[in-house]
Order: sequence, then C-alpha cells, then structure tokens
Amino acid sequence: MSESFRVVSISYKKAPLQIRERLALDESETKAFYLKLKEVFGIAEALVISTCNRTEVYFKSDSDISSEVIKLLAINKGVSSSDIEEYFEIINEESDATNYLFEVALGLQSQVIGDQQIINQVKNAYQWSADMQMAGPFVHRVLHTVFYANKRLVQETSFRDGAASTSYVTVDLMESFLPMLANPSILVLGLGEIGEDIAKTLFEKGIKNVSVCNRTKEKAVELAQSFEMQVLDYTSLAEQLQNFDVVVSSVRAEAPIVKTSYLAKKKSITYLFDLSVPRSIESEVENIPGVVLYGLDEIQKRSDEALEKRKAAIPQVKAIIAEMVSEVANWSKEMMVSPTIQKLKNALEQIRQDEMSRFLKTMSAEEAEKMDKVTAAMMQKIIKLPVLQLKAACKRGEADTLIDVLNDLFDLEKVKV
Repeated sequence: MSESFRVVSISYKKAPLQIRERLALDESETKAFYLKLKEVFGIAEALVISTCNRTEVYFKSDSDISSEVIKLLAINKGVSSSDIEEYFEIINEESDATNYLFEVALGLQSQVIGDQQIINQVKNAYQWSADMQMAGPFVHRVLHTVFYANKRLVQETSFRDGAASTSYVTVDLMESFLPMLANPSILVLGLGEIGEDIAKTLFEKGIKNVSVCNRTKEKAVELAQSFEMQVLDYTSLAEQLQNFDVVVSSVRAEAPIVKTSYLAKKKSITYLFDLSVPRSIESEVENIPGVVLYGLDEIQKRSDEALEKRKAAIPQVKAIIAEMVSEVANWSKEMMVSPTIQKLKNALEQIRQDEMSRFLKTMSAEEAEKMDKVTAAMMQKIIKLPVLQLKAACKRGEADTLIDVLNDLFDLEKVKV
C-alpha cells in the first residue's frame, strides 16, 4: 500500500484556548516531536505547525495512525489523550489534506481571514522540518508550491488588502502618522487579548519606544520582557500619560480611566485609540487642542471594509489553490511510476550495452563512438512512448495495469533502480 499524506489538527474551530495552549509546541518541542514520530512510527516525512490558534501534524503514512499520533502528542505534552481527542479533526485523504494545508497557509482557515502572519509561521515550520530531515520529496514539493501560490495570491487577488483585525487596523493607522513625529513614544494600556495583540504587532513591525501598562503588573513585566518594551506602573498613569505621543487603551472598566485632566497640559499632538467597551477614555479629550481620538467604531468599520474585500476574493483564492493542489497530485502520481520508468531505462540500457560489447572488438574508436550515439538515440525514442503512456495512465488512475505489463515484458523486478 502506498503512503498517503494525512493530517491531525486541533484548532480554534473546535477547541477553546485553554485546551489549545496545553498542546502548543515551541521550536525545541517541535524538533523533539519529529524525532518521536520517526522513532515510534517510522515516519519519514512530516510537518508540524503550532500557533496560538492551532497545532497540526501533517505526515506521510501507509495506514491510518491518526489516533496514535494524537496520543503521542498528548504524552509529549503531559496531557491525557482522552481529554483532547474530541477536539481533533482528522483528514486521511491525501488530496483533502493537501488542500487543507494550502488553506491554512494562505489564511483561509485563520480566525482573521487572510491572516498575514500564518505564512511566516508555515515557513518556520518547514525550516524546522528540514532541520530534522523530515521534509522529504513530498513535503518539499507541497511547501514550495504553497509559497508560489502565496505569491500569486498577493499579485492576482485583493485577499491581503487592508487590515482585517482590530490590532492590525490600529497599527496601520499608527504607521500613517508615526513618521511625522520626532521619536514618538507609545503606550499600550491594558493587556487583555487586544492589548497583547497590539504589543505583539508593534514588536513584529519593529516599532520601538513602546511602553506597556496593566493593572496586574506581573503581566506587564512578562510581556515587556518578551517584546523588548518598557513598563509603566499603573499607579503612575495620571502623572505620566502626558509623556506619550500615542496611547492605545483596551482596559475593561466601568468608567473611563483616561481623564481629560491627564492631558490638559499636553502641548504636542497626541493620538489616542479607545478600543474598550465601555469606553476607557473620556470623549471630552477631543476638545483639547492637538488631541486626536479614534474610537472602536471607526476602527471596526475599517476592519469590516477590509474583511469584506477579503471575503470577495475567496473564490479567486480557492481557484488558485485548486490549480496548485491538482499540480501536486499529478506530480505525486508521477512519482509513483518513476521507479518503473528508471528500471525500464536501466533495462533497455543494459540491452544496448550488451549488444554493443559484441561488436566493439571489430570496430575502430571512431566507429564505436558513432554506434554509441546512434543506439543511444534509438533508446531515447523507444522509451519515450512508454514513459508518456505511464504518465497519462497516472492521471487517469490506471498506472498499475501498465506497470504490471512492463514488469512482465522486461522482467523489471530484477532490475535495480
């Protein structure tokens, strides 16, 4: 039985965050897991993608060992497999698994559709697979085709146009005015999910001079260390707020915590983003000269517009994926017959060499060279049609019959590849 490309996946679609985070793998854990896949199951090709939204194991296997792979992952993370199995999706059909990988890598399966981070995460996963010698011919082919599809997506569709999440819209807006400010200082106030995303996005875009502030200081310190930022003590907010040029607030509070009085003495332009519900910045701050306030409604409107553009481009993206998956499938089928083609070439070459050796002793060097060229050209023409027929049979799913005929005609089982 030939090997098939398969996947086991746990993602935000079925599993809550508290389950997903228990199975997340960093680089060292991912590489160690590759070794386990090889040692325990003899898997030679695999790709492990692990982000905050998903942990997925793609692998080539001649049988369905999905449950065993899930159990191995659970063991490695110190989790009971019975606690997590119900959250997994399993795809054992090669074309479906390949299509799913394309959709994940290009952002169709992301929480924020068209997510631009996922393709870089897939590139990292591919590098780690290659580092562990787990990226065989199939994984290499699929991933290079994925990256080509990503280039086409950017060039041919509007799927990546604009920012479709609150954090990305906010940072995009910041980038429109930051160059106009002299060494601007930025404060991220409140480190819930949105605040943390903002801080992470700023870090990934290389934006410096950022401080974080949170009512729970420990979280602010931890995040600041991860993203190379400063920490503003929450108790100093009233006195220190006027020192910042940009403030992004996503604090959950019953009443606004950023008061108009905190900015009353501010002389330079200040940009405020209120991403909280209810509002955490007093609306009256807009009355202060030089203060610009962006509310959540405006941010969400921009996000929705970008999201609608991306949704409209989905049919184009799926058409690109279908084309690329078909190419991979045709290549994979041809790979199945490549050993037979090579054996046939070797068998015919052996016949040519044997026949030439019978006459070489009676020939001059010039005559031998001519005969070698003539017979080699004949062999190329003789083998051309069987090779074309084999490849055509692959696409029809009928290669097995032709392989059997060629094996019988030329006794290919005895021929080395």
